[in-house]
Amino acid sequence: MQFGMPTLIENRTLKDNIDLCKSLGLQFIELNMNFPEFQVNKLEQIDTLIKAAEYAGIYYTIHLDENLNVADFNPLVSAAYLETVRRTIEAAKELLPLRDTYGDRTQPLTLNMHMNHGIFITLPDRKVQMYDRDFDTYMASFAAFRSLCEEWIAGSDIMIAVENTDGFHEYEMKAIDSLLESPLFGLTWDIGHSKATGEKDVPYLIKHEGRLIHFHIHDGSEKPPKNHLALGDGEIDLASRLKFAKNRNARCVLETKTIEALKKSVEWLKDTNFV
Repeated sequence: MQFGMPTLIENRTLKDNIDLCKSLGLQFIELNMNFPEFQVNKLEQIDTLIKAAEYAGIYYTIHLDENLNVADFNPLVSAAYLETVRRTIEAAKELLPLRDTYGDRTQPLTLNMHMNHGIFITLPDRKVQMYDRDFDTYMASFAAFRSLCEEWIAGSDIMIAVENTDGFHEYEMKAIDSLLESPLFGLTWDIGHSKATGEKDVPYLIKHEGRLIHFHIHDGSEKPPKNHLALGDGEIDLASRLKFAKNRNARCVLETKTIEALKKSVEWLKDTNFV
C-alpha cells in the first residue's frame, strides 16, 4: 500500500514537509492548496518541486483549495476557480514522472476536491440551500466542469477525487453522479469525516465503491464528533477500512493535523503490520 502525509501547518516550507516525509518512510505528500506556499503559481515551479522530491525519493498528490466553487453564481468567481483547476492539472501532468519513479503506476495521480455547499437562506421555519433552489443552474455548472476537465486532462493518468466532508447534500450527490459519468472522476473516502458525521455518507460511498481511488486515513469518534486523531486514538475499525482501501488499490493519506499524531500513526501502522 502507498501511504503519504498531508501538508502540515507546523511545517513552514516544502523542505520541512519533505524532510518529515522521508524520515517517516512515507511515499508521498499531498500538497494542500489552502496553504499560501502551495498556491497554483508555486505548483508551477516544477523544477523546484521535482528536485526536492527526488532528494527524498517521493512524489506528490494535490489537495485542491477547499473553497473551490465551480458552481458559484458569479461567473467571475467560478471562472477563477476553473482556471485554477486547469493550471493545477497542467502542473500535475509535469509531476507525473515522480509518480512513475517513486510510486505505483497502477494508481492515477490524484487531485482531491471538496464539494462546496454554497450559501443558504434562513427562513422562519427552515433553511433553503441556494444550490437546491437553483438546481438546474447548479447542475449545468458541473456538467461544464466535467467536460472541461476531460479536455484538460486529455489522456494523462490524472483523476479528480471528490471527498466526503460533513455530509453530502442531496443536490451534491446528484452533481457527483454527473461527475462520475466521466472515467476521470473518482471518490475519496475520508474515514474520519464519515465517522464524525455518523457514517451518513457511507451508503453513497459503498454504492459507488468501484470509484473509490483515494483514502484519507485518520482516527475519529462519533460522540463527541472528532476526527484527524492519530491512528489508535479513536473508535474507527481501522483494520477494516485499511483492508477496504487495499482491496481498492487506493492511495492513503495519513491525514492527521500535527507532526506528533502523524508519527504516532506511522508507528501504529508498523505495529499492526500494514507497512
